[in-house]
This record gives sequence, C-alpha cells and structure tokens, in this order.
Amino acid sequence: MSLTSSLWAASSTAAAAVSYASSFAVFQEPVKQLFGSSPTLEVLHENKSHPFAHEGGVFIEKDNTLFITSNRFNDSVTEQQRIQITRVSLPPSNDAKSIRLEEVQTDHVPMANGGVNYKDGVLFCAQGTLNTSGGLAFMESKPPYKSELLLTSFYGRDFNSLNDVAVHSDGSVWFTDPIYGSEQGIRPKPRLPSQVYRFDPKHNSVRVIADGFGRPNGITFSPDQKTVYVTDTDRIHGDGTEDLTRPSSIYAFDVTNSANGPFLTNRRLFAMPDTGIPDGVKCDVHGNVYSGCGDGINIWSPAGVLIGKILVEGGAANFCFGRNGEIFILNENRLLRAKLAPSTKGALLGI
Repeated sequence: MSLTSSLWAASSTAAAAVSYASSFAVFQEPVKQLFGSSPTLEVLHENKSHPFAHEGGVFIEKDNTLFITSNRFNDSVTEQQRIQITRVSLPPSNDAKSIRLEEVQTDHVPMANGGVNYKDGVLFCAQGTLNTSGGLAFMESKPPYKSELLLTSFYGRDFNSLNDVAVHSDGSVWFTDPIYGSEQGIRPKPRLPSQVYRFDPKHNSVRVIADGFGRPNGITFSPDQKTVYVTDTDRIHGDGTEDLTRPSSIYAFDVTNSANGPFLTNRRLFAMPDTGIPDGVKCDVHGNVYSGCGDGINIWSPAGVLIGKILVEGGAANFCFGRNGEIFILNENRLLRAKLAPSTKGALLGI
C-alpha cells in the first residue's frame, strides 16, 4: 500500500534548476574530464522542516525513479522515532519542477537506511527497532511495495543496526553493521561487534568478512570487483558526540578468491576527507571513488588522491548515480542533482 502524506506540507518546495559554477572544485586536472565543460547542480526538492533525504539513494533505470530514506524523526501520532521511505518519480523531460514524491508504506523494512538495486526491486538495510529485529530487507519497486526480511541475525544473534549494502556479481550481499541504532535509542544493547558481513542467498549462509572498525558505514566495490571500500565513521557516535582523533576514513581491501569463497586481504587506508566523515561511498566506471562528506561529494582517484569535490552546503550523507553523468545527492532537507559529463557513469549500473 502506498500513500501521499501531508508530511511534505507547505514547507516542501520543488526548486527551479540553478547552475552553481562555484560548486565544482578542481584539485587535480583529471577531474575536469569527469565534470565536463559545463557541470550543473540543481535542487530538485526541499523540505525545510523534515529530513526526508538522508540515505538510500537507489536509482531504478526502467522507471526513472529514485528510492530514498529519511533521517529519524518523531512521528506526530505515535511520538516515536520513525524513518520514511520515499519514491521519487522523475519525469522523462528531467524537468525539476515536475518531480513527484510518494511516501511508501511497507510492512517488513523496520527503520530503513542504506539500499541497493537487487533483482527487480530494492534491498534495504533495515536497522530494526527496540522490539523488532532488523536485517536485510527486499522490497518490490512498484505498488503495493511488498517486502520481506531475508536475513535477521548472525546465527541467532541479532544484528546491531545495518547501515549500508553492496551486491557482488556472484549474487552475494555485503553489508556493514555498526552500533548506531542502540546509541540513537532505536535498538537494544549491541550483541555483536561492529563488523562487515557477507551473505550468500544461494546457500543461506552469512559470515564476518572484516572487523576492526569503530563504526563501519558505507561499502562499495571497484568496477572490476577486485577491491572493496569501507568507510569508518567512528569520529561521530550515535549520541552526537564527536572526537576528532577517532577514525573518519575510507579503507580499501583486496578481494582474494579461494576455493572456499572470497576473503578480504591487504587492508589499507585509502583516504580521509578534510571535512566531516565519509558516509556513503560509490565508484564510477573509471575506478574513481566518491564519498558523501561534510562539504559535499569528495572524489578520489583509484590511487587515493583527492581530485575534486561537488560542494554542497551542509554536506551529503549519501548519493547515487543516475543516467549519463547524473548524481542524486541526499542533503537531509534537500534532494539535489548534479549533472556531470555524460561519460561519468556509476560502476553499479554503468549507465
């Protein structure tokens, strides 16, 4: 079942397209090829009273739609914290004034966070609640948005609060599980360390693939899937405390295949942003690494050299690639779209 709620009340506006030449910072010459000759940044939708654009960022090419998740907010009826999934319909003309936002109601995605394209729908990280286990939740991309939890525990021990997810070409699902949920009061006391997991749906098996993080957050593969990138956002805890000496970095691992399955080896520091924390992380088809940081989208070369930024006031928690150089940026109260060179494509969809 779906509905369009009054949640997007009078404070919600669809802003006209505006070009921000100063929003594209060049640190190294190669980024100019990614930006193209005339990159633009526009606000597609703004809601000053509600953080509707926080995580998710899953672009469905066939429907020209985008699924996003809100940050936590207090429900006006139950007075409990909740998170809202929103489907953003983008018109064929790509006219920012004609987008349509629809709240999605679905039964089995408690407190959705990060997401990724999966089969004919969306695979969400469901953080869970104080009384409901979270896990990996699949949701169909069309009404009535049927959903189901595919995985809820590590052999009987509930996950903490899944944050972000990536899917390998072999069908396996890789996801991060920090302890933010308990710190934010939406989950019970943690029963597992903050780790990265690999789930094999074919054999219904799950195993820890990496540990040693403060708070593992974003995760993505390089275009050839020989490298996996994981962000650690331990600098900021769920209760809002911040310590500049704690990790705020992106780590790279080699994906080493064996007869018994892949392992992660050669852990190394890939990059650290100069502003804020690296939240969501994605790669383009050229192997460059993008991350949502405190000043917008930071872009590093495959060698870990900062080559450019898409500057967004207030930063970006997450984002995703669309078609032909599009990047949809989630800025809490604003949904923005950057248009770069048409050859700049996300590694996930390659469009």
